[in-house]
Amino acid sequence: MPYVDLYSKDDYASIYYVTSSTFNNVGGFDPEKPTIMILHPMFLDTTWLDNQFADPRLYRNYNLIAFDMRTVGRSTCQPSGKHDSWVDAADLALCHQKLHLAPCHIFALEALAVNCALRFAILFPEMCASLALCNVPSPLEQRWTYNTLEELVHSWCYSEDLESLEHAATELLHFLLGPERDLDLQDQLVTHWEKVIPPRRRPWVIETLSVLINRIPLEPELYAQVKQPTLILHGERNEICPRKHSEALAAKLTGVENGAVIYTVRGAATFLSIIPGSASIANQTFTKFLQRVPAAKSEIVLPQMSIPDRMKEALERQSALVGKKDITSLDPLCPLSFSCLTDEAAQKQAELIAQYSRGRFSAFDPLGPDGRPPRKVSQGKSEHWFQSGKDGLSVAATNFLPAERSGKQEPERPPRNNDREAQLVKPSSPAAALDKYIIKGPMAKVVRETSAAAAPLGRMLM
Repeated sequence: MPYVDLYSKDDYASIYYVTSSTFNNVGGFDPEKPTIMILHPMFLDTTWLDNQFADPRLYRNYNLIAFDMRTVGRSTCQPSGKHDSWVDAADLALCHQKLHLAPCHIFALEALAVNCALRFAILFPEMCASLALCNVPSPLEQRWTYNTLEELVHSWCYSEDLESLEHAATELLHFLLGPERDLDLQDQLVTHWEKVIPPRRRPWVIETLSVLINRIPLEPELYAQVKQPTLILHGERNEICPRKHSEALAAKLTGVENGAVIYTVRGAATFLSIIPGSASIANQTFTKFLQRVPAAKSEIVLPQMSIPDRMKEALERQSALVGKKDITSLDPLCPLSFSCLTDEAAQKQAELIAQYSRGRFSAFDPLGPDGRPPRKVSQGKSEHWFQSGKDGLSVAATNFLPAERSGKQEPERPPRNNDREAQLVKPSSPAAALDKYIIKGPMAKVVRETSAAAAPLGRMLM
C-alpha cells in the first residue's frame, strides 16, 4: 500500500500518497521528467485532485505525487495539540527522503497547503525546486472567518440527525463557495464529508481547523529565506483571501530572483482547484510558469546525509530562525519536535481535542447499512424554516426588495383604452349557470328577472 510510516517515541503517523505512475508508486516515475508535489485543499484529500492528475498538460510532462495531510483522507495519526504547519512541513520532508524523491515543484492549493509549502521551502530548500501558491491566506486568521468556521465545524461535529448535518454542510459550502455553487458539486462534497469525516471523526476535524486558526505568522526575515521561483495564483472572486494578501506575500519574498509572479484567475473564488474551469486555467498558468524554471530530472540519487542527520540540521536551522533554543534537544525524527506553538496554545489545543473526543463513538452516523449516505443533500426537503434561498431569506426565497433595487423588471401593463366600457370588468351572467341547475318552469321567469337586476350591480362595484 502507498503509505509512509513516520514513527518515533512521542508520535506516530501513517501518510497516504498517490502518484501518476502506472502502479501508483514512485518506482514507476520517468527519470527524464520533473516531479510535481501537489498539496490538497483544506477539508479535502487526494481524491479531489482529479483536475490535476487527469490533465494531460501535467501527467504527460511531469511525474505527479500527492500526500494526504496527517489528519485527513486515508492518513492516520495520533491527535496532538502540538500540530501546526511546521509539523506538516516536517511530514513532507520525511516522506520526501524515505521515498528518495528528486527536488519537486510544489503546487500548494489553498490556505493550509500554502502555509506548509512556505515552511517546507524554508527548512528544506534542496527538496523544493519551485513554488506555486493558490489563494494566499492572511498571516493571521481574520476574526469573522475564525468565528464562522468554528461555529459551522462545531455544528457539523455535533449534529444529531441528518437534517442538521446537511444544514451545517450547506452553510459551510455557502461560506466557502458562495451562493452560485453547482448542485452536483455540492452533493459530491457533502457525500465525501459524510463518508470521510463524519461526526465520530471530530477530534481530527477540529485539529485540522486548529492548524489554520492558531497559526503563528512568519517573521519578515523568514520570508527572505525563500529563494525558489514562485508563482502566486489568486481567485478573482475570493472574498476570504483577497488579493492584497497575495501582493503582500510577493513583496515579502525578497529572496526570489526577479520577484514572485502574481496571476489572477478570472471568475474563480475559493477551492479553485476543484472547479473544472478554474482548475484548467490554473494548470495552464502553472505549466507555462514551469517552462521558465530550470529543468530538473527525477533520477533516484542516494542522499548525501542520513535522515536523522538531515532532520537534525533542519531542527537547528529552525531554532536559529524562530529563536526557540529548546527545540534543538528534541527528537529530530519526530515531526512534532518542529512545532512552534507556545506551551499555552498547545495546551489549549490539546484540551479542545480532548473535549471533541468525548462521546465520539456514540455520535450520529450519516451512513446507511451499505456504507453510503441515505440521500443526496439536494434531494432533501427545502421547506424547513431554516432553509434559505440564494439571498439568505428563508423558506421560499421571497424577494422583499422593490423592483428597482432587486434588479427585476415589473411586467408591462396593457395600454389604456379610452373606451370606459373596456376598463370595466364585465359581470358574468349567472343565468346560464342557474339554468343548468334550476328546473324549467315558473322559476325561469324569476331567474331572468334576477339576472337583469344584477347587471347594473357589477358596474356599481367597479
